[in-house]
Amino acid sequence: MQKQPDLFKVFRNPEHIKALAKLIKKESKTKIRVMEVCGGHTHTIMKYGIPQILPDNIEFVHGPGCPVCIMPKERIDHAYILSQQPDVIMVTLGDMIKVPGSHGSLSEARSRGADVRFVYSPLDVITIAKENPEKKVIFFAIGFETTTPMTAALIDKVVKLGLKNVLFHINHVTVPEVMEELLNSRDEHVDSYNNRIDAFIGPSHVSVITGSKVFDKFPKEYKKPVVVTGFEPVDVMEGMLMIIRQINDGRADLENQYKRSVSYEGNIVAQNLINKYFDQKDLFKWRGLGNIPKSGLKLKDEYAQLDAEKIYDNVLPKEEIEDHKLCICGDILRGMAKPTDCQVFGTACKPSKPIGSCMVSSEGACAAYYKYGGVLR
Repeated sequence: MQKQPDLFKVFRNPEHIKALAKLIKKESKTKIRVMEVCGGHTHTIMKYGIPQILPDNIEFVHGPGCPVCIMPKERIDHAYILSQQPDVIMVTLGDMIKVPGSHGSLSEARSRGADVRFVYSPLDVITIAKENPEKKVIFFAIGFETTTPMTAALIDKVVKLGLKNVLFHINHVTVPEVMEELLNSRDEHVDSYNNRIDAFIGPSHVSVITGSKVFDKFPKEYKKPVVVTGFEPVDVMEGMLMIIRQINDGRADLENQYKRSVSYEGNIVAQNLINKYFDQKDLFKWRGLGNIPKSGLKLKDEYAQLDAEKIYDNVLPKEEIEDHKLCICGDILRGMAKPTDCQVFGTACKPSKPIGSCMVSSEGACAAYYKYGGVLR
């Protein structure tokens, strides 16, 4: 039997990585702080020890691009409370089940008798709803622009099938708005905007949907280079070299390293499906960052009959909930601190028993530092 080629080998080639590191070291002339917005990039950077092979004048700032990490406790409480309602099946994706709210996690709700299920595909909700016609199936939808089309496709299917027992709790958020928040001081109570972000590694999977065009404003209006970059180590190194060359040339441009998957316009079919079912919320609270204008999505008014927040409005709490006093996830998400600056990192706070949201998801900065701590310099 013929051996299948390793499609990732070229993107993880040690010699290629070393050659790029040598070029970066040669061409890097000034101290820069580069924010990798996406948690997937943080994972790659830590897993492959990229900080070790770059010169000391280059610093990565770990951004808020982990959808589980930025979910505020009050919305996790919504999921917990909804799971406790009579004849409800609560459905969500992966890591969301482990995130602690003020009442506990969805995993704990399940251990106390709630019917909580996680799925790999939102479309699995259709099967669950058909098999349980006497139950209300609530899909707790999370994620950036990457996963929003899947929720929109599920809504489209529910509407076309005429299913009456599927509801949605929408927690989709958008990347450009939080990037603007990190560059503009809107919150007078949080001194988080002295983080001096010099450039961005743009999120690639988000860009597959939105197109790189959504990041145009950052070079044009803020004079910050943005390089949309793939998730493999060679991708990250190439993206860093492109950023350094922009800075050396005195340029601030939008560039696309990930051309094999990302176009300028993006996936128009997915964008149209999102626009069919969703509007922007005036405000959405991000854990550790506060309320950010136009950074979250909501169901359009004509689909209010599918909106769990409206249907269960009388049982869902409205007040905001503070994080654990020892947790500094907010500072980490804003690029003000590293996970190792936290006094409970790796001791009271571990992936098996997280205090903060950054330790829950594999894309969280704290979880990446914990798992790959051996490569930290």
